[in-house]
Amino acid sequence: MRDKLRKWREENYRNSEQIVEVGEELIHEHMSKLGDDIWIIYEQVMIAALDCSRDDLALSCLHELRKQFPGSHRVKRLAGMRLEALERYDEACKVYDTILQDDPTNTAARKRKIAILKAQGRSTEAIRELNEYLEQFVGDQEAWHELAELYINEHDYAKAAFCLEELMMTNPHNHLYCEQYAEVKYTQGGIENLELSRKYFAQALKLNNRNMRALFGLYMSASHIAANPKVSAKVKKDNVKYAAWAASQINRAYQVSIEDPNPSPCFLANLSASLPGYLCGWPVLRRLLHLQSIAVARSS
Repeated sequence: MRDKLRKWREENYRNSEQIVEVGEELIHEHMSKLGDDIWIIYEQVMIAALDCSRDDLALSCLHELRKQFPGSHRVKRLAGMRLEALERYDEACKVYDTILQDDPTNTAARKRKIAILKAQGRSTEAIRELNEYLEQFVGDQEAWHELAELYINEHDYAKAAFCLEELMMTNPHNHLYCEQYAEVKYTQGGIENLELSRKYFAQALKLNNRNMRALFGLYMSASHIAANPKVSAKVKKDNVKYAAWAASQINRAYQVSIEDPNPSPCFLANLSASLPGYLCGWPVLRRLLHLQSIAVARSS
């Protein structure tokens, strides 16, 4: 159980229910054998408990951490997170302000204050604070991605694209950033944005050929370019070829799943749930749903 919690910590799994189940048993039954690992486990279990609305467990972990580290900013931040979970945002802000008075460079406390603004639906203020934060900590990739998400929620796609460009410059091999950038350019529309979108969907696939969202995106962007009456015959021909290739790859991926002697409808169900919103109503999505119904029938 101890190794399991360590693995989840190292790989940043957000499987809070499992962490609570395993961690609570470990703390109650094997605490004396954990040594100094007990403190990081308390922190891990407390955060998971907040996710699961287990305030009793979170408070118990916090109490032990406070006894061991009475003046720790890290423990104070955990106390603030508990107040956030209870929607006592003003009190949580005061906790973070106290931390920042002692240490103005404490990035975790500043991020928590921005998270509170987001939780309260104050997106404009959250964006302003995040921009100010990035002026000081320009290399914080997590902050750039959060800012991109906020801009997307506000439908400010040009600024979201800028944030994702910053991320791709520092992480050129991250297929998820390429895919998200392509989706933003696709949403912006226009032939130039669609061509850029298609290129970045293709790049995402080059980096990870199992990225199905990128494969669907390549199909859609190429199809839209080919259907545009203003493009040249050569551009149309090329994009018809790209769309046909993407469609064949999609069909092959699902056909492999259907022909599996032990079919898993969950594979297609989960995949259809993860599709980008812009695919709704298109033939390729109808094909997916048809294949999913076949898988369900074969497994019953």
